[in-house]
Order: sequence, then C-alpha cells, then structure tokens
Amino acid sequence: MKPTKRKPTATKSEWETLNAGSIEDEDVEGFSPEFQFSHHGLSTIEAEDLLHKFGRNELPQKHTPKWLIFLSMFWEPMPIMIWIAIIIEAILWKWMDMGILLAIQITNASIAFYETTKSGDAVAALKASLKPLATVKRDGEWKHIDAALLVPGDLISLNSGSAIPADCRINDGTVEVDQAALTGESLPVPKFKGDPCQMGATVVRGEVEATVEFTGARTFFGKTASLLQSTGEVSNLQSVLMDIMIVLVVLSIVLCAVVYLHLAHITSVVEALSFTVVLMVASIPLAIEIVTTTTLALGSKELSKHGAIVTRLSAIEDMAGMAVLCSDKTGTLTLNKMQLQSECPIYSRGETQYSLLRYAAMATKWKEPPKDALDTLTLHAADLISLETIEQLEFMPFDPVVKRTEGTVRDKLTGNLFKVTKGAPHIILKMVAQSQGTGLAGMQDAQMIAKVEQDIQALGERGIRSLAVAKTPDNNTSGDVWVLLGILTFLDPPRPDTLQTIQDARKYGVEVKMITGDHILIAKETSRMLTLGTRIYPAHSLPTLDPVTQTKPDDLSATYGHMILHADGFAEVFPEHKYLIVECLREMGYKVGMTGDGVNDAPALKRADIGVAVQGATDAACAAADIVLTQPGLSTIVHGILIARCIFIRIRNFITYRIAATLQLLLFFFVAIFAFRPAEYEPEEQDNHSWPNFFHMPVIMLMLITLLNDGTLIAIGYDHVDAPKFPTVWNLRVLFVVGTVLAGVACISSLLLLYWLLDSWRKDSVFDQLGIGGISYGQITTSIFLKVAVSDFLTLFSARAGEDWFWASRPAPILMAAAGLALSVSTLLACIWPSSRPDGIPTIGLEREEPHILPVFIWLYCIVWWIIQDAAKVYTFKVLKKYDVFHGASGPYTTGSAGPTSPDRSSAKYLSSRVRSGSAGTLGTGTGTGGGSERHYQHPNYHHHGKGN
Repeated sequence: MKPTKRKPTATKSEWETLNAGSIEDEDVEGFSPEFQFSHHGLSTIEAEDLLHKFGRNELPQKHTPKWLIFLSMFWEPMPIMIWIAIIIEAILWKWMDMGILLAIQITNASIAFYETTKSGDAVAALKASLKPLATVKRDGEWKHIDAALLVPGDLISLNSGSAIPADCRINDGTVEVDQAALTGESLPVPKFKGDPCQMGATVVRGEVEATVEFTGARTFFGKTASLLQSTGEVSNLQSVLMDIMIVLVVLSIVLCAVVYLHLAHITSVVEALSFTVVLMVASIPLAIEIVTTTTLALGSKELSKHGAIVTRLSAIEDMAGMAVLCSDKTGTLTLNKMQLQSECPIYSRGETQYSLLRYAAMATKWKEPPKDALDTLTLHAADLISLETIEQLEFMPFDPVVKRTEGTVRDKLTGNLFKVTKGAPHIILKMVAQSQGTGLAGMQDAQMIAKVEQDIQALGERGIRSLAVAKTPDNNTSGDVWVLLGILTFLDPPRPDTLQTIQDARKYGVEVKMITGDHILIAKETSRMLTLGTRIYPAHSLPTLDPVTQTKPDDLSATYGHMILHADGFAEVFPEHKYLIVECLREMGYKVGMTGDGVNDAPALKRADIGVAVQGATDAACAAADIVLTQPGLSTIVHGILIARCIFIRIRNFITYRIAATLQLLLFFFVAIFAFRPAEYEPEEQDNHSWPNFFHMPVIMLMLITLLNDGTLIAIGYDHVDAPKFPTVWNLRVLFVVGTVLAGVACISSLLLLYWLLDSWRKDSVFDQLGIGGISYGQITTSIFLKVAVSDFLTLFSARAGEDWFWASRPAPILMAAAGLALSVSTLLACIWPSSRPDGIPTIGLEREEPHILPVFIWLYCIVWWIIQDAAKVYTFKVLKKYDVFHGASGPYTTGSAGPTSPDRSSAKYLSSRVRSGSAGTLGTGTGTGGGSERHYQHPNYHHHGKGN
C-alpha cells in the first residue's frame, strides 16, 4: 500500500468538498485492491470467518526460545570471566578445579535462567491483563471487544484518547492523530475522509468512524515492529548496579594481580595462577543481578495484589524515591461520578432544567454509550425517549483544547435546524458574548454577562461544577449567533479516602500537587476540602513550549521552579503544561510521579519518572505509563509507594552485604598471603613439611562458600523490612563505607583466628592456654572455611538491619530457613570433611581429630565478632550522621529528600517543611534533608539515566 500524502489543514470550502458525496466515489490514493468501506459493520459470523482467514490482530512478538535464554546466561560479562578461569585451569591440567568451576558455572546459569524466566513470565502475565479494547459495530450494535479480535472490514469508533487498534481508513469527518511512535513527528497530524490511520498512533482530538483495512502483521506497525522496539535506555537501577559491579570487579582484578605477582616469587607460576583465578572468581558478585531481578519481580507480584500492575520492573525503584506526586483531580482525587444538583440558573425565558438536559443530550451522541462522566450523568438524567423526534446531522466531540461539544440537529416534527453546544461556562459565555447579533434577551448587555459571571464564580467557590448549554436560533446553523440557555450544575465530590490518603502521603514524605483542566475556583475549593492548600495557579502562569520548535524553555527551572515547587496545584491546564510541570521538577532534582487517564496526560506520563495510569485510563495513557492501577483512587498509589520502598530496602541491604562479602574475601586472602607463611609455623615434630608457603583454600571450599551464599541470597526478596518514612535515593559512597567497615571487622577476625590456629603449637599460645593447642594444618584449613562461611551469613543479618542493631528487625522466616540450611550444611561439611589434599592442601573434618570442641569454639568466636562488627556498623552510622559526611544536609545512607529545600522559611509550603519535621534524617531509612535552612542542592548520588526498559 502506497502511503497517502499528508493534507494541509482544510479550509471551509475544502471541508465541504470532503463531506460531499460518498467516499466510495472519490479517487483517494493508496487503497488496497480488496478494501471496501463499511458503514454498517460486520455480523459475528462474518467476523469469525475473517478472523480465521487473517488471524488475530496482534503484532509479531519476538519470543526468545528458552534454550537460547539459557545459553545466553553463559555469555554475559561475569560468566565470561569464569570461562577464562576454567580455560586457565584446563591449560594447567587442574582437572578437578576445572570441574568445580564448570559446575559452579552451570549452577549459576541455571539459577539465573530460572529467576529470569520466572520474573519475565510474571511481568508478561501482568501485562496480558492490560488487553486493549476496541469499540466496534457487530450485528448492528456498538460493543467493546478485545482489540485482538478485530478483522478487516470491521466498523470501529475512534475518539479522543483512544489508541488506534488496527490500520483503518476514516469513513467520515476529521481527527488529529499523534503519530510520534511511528514517524517521530512531534505534532498531531490531521486525518480526513479516506485517510489511513495506522495502528500504534493515538487520537488526540476528534471522533470518527473508520473501517479496518489491515490487522496484525499486515499493519504498518506490524511491518516495522523491529524498528519500533525500545531503545534500551539504561534505567537508574541498572546504572547503580553497573557502578557497583565495576568498582568490585576492578578492585578484585587489581588485588588478585598483586597477589599473583607476589605468589609467583614464592611458589610455582602454575600454582600462583591457579589460585589467583579462583580467588578472582570467588570474589566477583555473580548473583547481584539475579537477586535484584528476583526481588523486583516478587515486588511486582505484591503490587499487583494491591491493584498496581508494573509494566517496567525498574519503575519500582523509581517509585521508592518519588518525592512529588502530580495527581489528576477528576477520578483520582474525586469520585468522577457527577451528581446533578437541583440548582439550575436559567437565562432564556421558558427554559427549565428538563429542557436544558434535553438540549445537553443533543450535544452528545445520545444513541451511543457515554464517553465521559458528564455525558453519563447528562444522558441518565435527560428524557431520551423524547429525542426520538430529533435527528443528529453532525457532531463535534469534546477535546481538552476547545472544552466543549457541539451537535447539529434537526427536529423531525418542525423541520427546524439548529446547533446545540455544551461545555465549560467561560468558553460558552465567550462564544455568546462574541456572537454576531444581539442574541436572545440581549446577551450583549454587560449586566447580563456580569450576572452570568457572578453565578459561575459563586458556583465555583462552592466547588460545584457547571455546564453551560447554548443553542443557535432555529434554522441558523452558521454558528454566528448563540443563545445561552442556562447552566446545569454538578458536584464531583472527593473520594471518601482521599483526605486520609493525602495525609498519609505527606506523612511518608510525598508532596501531592493537584493538576486539573477545571476552572481555578473549582480547583481551589477541591484543594481546600482535601487540605492541599489554596495556592492554585492558572495556566497563564505556567511555561509553554516554544511555538516554533516545540521545545521547553531554556530557563525552565530557573524561571518557574520556585513557583511550581511551592504550588499546591494548577488549574485550567493543557497537556503541554502538565509535561512542563513534570520536566521542571525533574530539572530541580526531584523524582516525580504523574497520574493520568487521558491522551492529554500521555506526554507527562511518559516524561515523569513514574507514570501512573489510573483505573479506567485510555489505551494511550496505559501505553505511556510505567504502572497501571486496577483500583480507583489515590490510596493504591500510596500503598504502592510503601511496597516499593520496602523492595528498595531489600535491594539496598543485599547490595551492602554483597559489597561486604566481596571485600571480606578479597582482603582476607590478600593480607593473609602477605602476612603469613604457614611453613614457618609448622611444628618441629612434623618433619614431612606438609605446611605450604602461603595460606590458601581449596577451590572446592571457596566455591561452596560462593554457591551457598548465592543460593541463600535469593530469599532476601521475601525479607521483612519497614518502609522508610521518606523517599529513598542511592548514596553509593556510604554503601561502600558501610560495606568496608563490615568487611574490615570480619577480615580482622578471620586473620586473628588464622594466626591463633597457626600459632597453636607454640607453648603458652592462646589456643594452648585454652587447652586446644596443636591444631593440624588440615583442621586449620577447614576451620577457616567454617569461619568465613559463618561470618558471611552473620554479616548478612547485620547488613539487613541498616543503621540499627541486628536484633532491631525480625528476619522473614524464609530467609531464616535459607540461612539456617546454608549454615547447617557449612558446619556439617566442616565437621565431617574427609582427610584429603585437594589442590595439594591438607584438609580434614574438625570432628575427625582432637580437639572436638573446635567447631563450637569457632561458632562462639564468630558470634562474638558479629556483635563487634554490628557495633562498628552502628558507630559508623553515628559518625557519618553526626559529621554529615558525604552529604551536606542529609542522612548519609539512603537519603530521601523531597528535593531542594526553599529559603522561604516564612512559607509553610516548601517541601522540606511540608513533608518532614526538618531534623536530620534517620540513616538507612530513606530520610529527608533536614538541617540547613537555606541550602539548595541536588542529590549528589542521584543516578538519573531515564526510565530504561
């Protein structure tokens, strides 16, 4: 199919030409040979036959076979390093070590494959519940069906806010379509009679009927699907993990290189190389991505149970750090169920509320399902039976720019033609005041206009929404003269839980700003009722896009930041205002959430860090959002924020532990190799010289420690944590400081134990005084294996408690069970290990020789040092907090400021005083900035790299 040429905006004469005659009679370029316009739709039987012929209306999906996913686990950066180690061991003829590394490689790949496919399947299942719907005429009736069931020839309805479900051609009328996803065009494109509309585009203005031409793979979108995939933008969480892994891997490579150079001088090159590569493999954080993905996937399931479907896993981490929530008013803060009020100002003699409702219904498509809340209320209240004598000739649907609807109708009884419009009172009043002629009752009279304005303001101050109804005189459809008939009054009350929800949001450090297209007086009243405050700014106070380049102002945050930051809400806004409000706050260093339900919200939803499509949102809003709500109201979002913060804390705890475990292993062997030569401690009575020149551990022991750790860590996704009271932001410098302290204490305790064990043959040594002297080298090796294994797991319980003591937070039973199992296996292996020499290193079970009390001693030793380690951690936090190390004005672990504080201390409206008390934050709980009364800053470790995939 050749593409049709884009048409310029139609003039009036062109518009009339386009609407004249039958579309089938026109010579429109680009029709497929078999295409025919449908004006009555298909029957169910016809649709089933065509569905069998053309298949489901679904895009070609790129499904990677699971066997290929499994193989890909062997070719990622970390596994490649293990392959290098395996090859080196094979070259050195270290077949047993090679086999162990190979087993570890396969085991890690299997775990990664299972967790990756499980999390992928979970997200896919959640996305499948968001099936797009299409409005189609089947068997002579308009129905909402699964868009995948559309077939060529179906008659569909396209209206503002809907995503175009298949390639189609417009039967009649005009719409504006956003084709940015297909062509990159930033501005909507007008579409006229006979023009094609492609799947993947979005209707931004207008309402038409169209005939489906192509479905599924035969659509333009389907043919170019490979070009429309995600750009692979790196998410904030991916960036954080990459930074951590780079630091740990580089540190591991550097230290291992130093170890190798040293060992090459005191032992054979083969032995030095063999041990070095194994140490490097053991110290690499292989499971960091597996555990993180698993934790996020578990979190997405938990969120789905509370009515929040996650379409992008990394959005959970973004949601945990959300400091500002820009919320749509209608349907989110309010019920979106208008209640008709008895009060009905009349401005045209002889009219009543009954007649106004009839005229209002004429400005809708009363024979079709209502499109919005006002249409629903109007059509339910109007006498639709009496409209059987009215024929609608033309209809202009509502869009957020003109803010009204219009119908051209004919009275079958009298033959009179006239136009009827309903919409925002200030828009209708402006039309009436500017219309040619005097109008009914002299509406040009300033006193009457003033009276109407006074009524509108009085209604607005009471939070009552008004809908003005006007018509043209009979047989005057030019639109030159409009007569204001009256005003219908409605009330969209706040949801019963909204007030409490907003208070909860503030309690947890999230500032809620209301954004609405409603009149500023209605916005102020709603804001007052919800205790949001009354600093509501109208649209003319907000920035706009450059009219030529359609880009944001260069001085956006500098010029408008203070006003937007302090505002309680914004009224009478257009889509570009929403977009720029979000962009301004992001420029100032805040993580911003945006809720919306319509196509006009889509740009802001896409730009926000966390775009949230509320229940009942249009396809366009759902497609742009990161999280889709399936339950009404704002309470689901606040609950989701708390869940997301818990997930963040689990990930943070794991990463803190992973840093500590890696550094502990690296530093221990690095120092031990330089500080101790076991051969120098070998007792004289042993003349077989079995003690080596440097201390090292068999490969199988190192790999067992790694394997048991990685297997246990997956359970951290189920751990019990408390949601921080304020938004969370990564502070990697503090993560590394705390991890280093934990690792340092564990390393010192391991080195001290190694010295005591090596020195146990000397008279009056520590072990000799304890009555357990004379430890064989095989027991020394196994003792250090048990010590490192136990210390690793105890370090986990210290790291998971954040700045608190380890007993302050109860672990989840599944984590306790996993750790208990791993510790039991480690202890059992250490006790019954057979007498052997793997890698030429003597090893023997601790219970196979005297002293049999040694395992108990090592456990008690580890517990004592665990308490010391935990105390060092708590003290480190206190020092960092007291001296405000690394972070100017905020807590050092994970700070969750709501963003830069304002110097305007007299105002109660800057975020830091609004969402928290102003004291220094509680470390590790995602606290706020606190302190500094006039500090304007941006988070130093605010890794912001976009949404990612």
